Amino acid sequence: MRTKKNETIDKGKIRYAGNAGPGSALSGWVGAGKDVAARQGISERYLEHLFLSLKTAGLVRSVRGAHGGFALLFAPDRIKLIDIIRVSEGPLVLVECVEDAGVCPRSSKCAARDIWLELQSAVHEVLGSKTLQDLLELQQAKEKLPVDV
Repeated sequence: MRTKKNETIDKGKIRYAGNAGPGSALSGWVGAGKDVAARQGISERYLEHLFLSLKTAGLVRSVRGAHGGFALLFAPDRIKLIDIIRVSEGPLVLVECVEDAGVCPRSSKCAARDIWLELQSAVHEVLGSKTLQDLLELQQAKEKLPVDV
């Protein structure tokens, strides 16, 4: 079973989409693209592309001007992580045969496919039960932990 290249999961996109502005997103303000990109250690261009997807989906809005940036359109506790991932990444498919059994003539007799189906279901369940608020609170708690020596 092979996963098509365009269906592989870009873990960087997922991380940045779900965690672009932990410090201020609880208030609804994500921040200026340049500042968010610097905090995350990614290029501003990459972040702009990501936020354009989120804006198109109606999850954020852009604010122009000297103090512009991005703002959430919903409270963080109303934005599911699965929705952020679907917007930034597309359908979350671990292997091609999970979404389309017809791609492999062995699908109906493949034990590995059953495991992939179970795993995909678990991933969707977890991401569908967690919100941006949950992620932000977890990040804030981790930032308060002492640095490991």
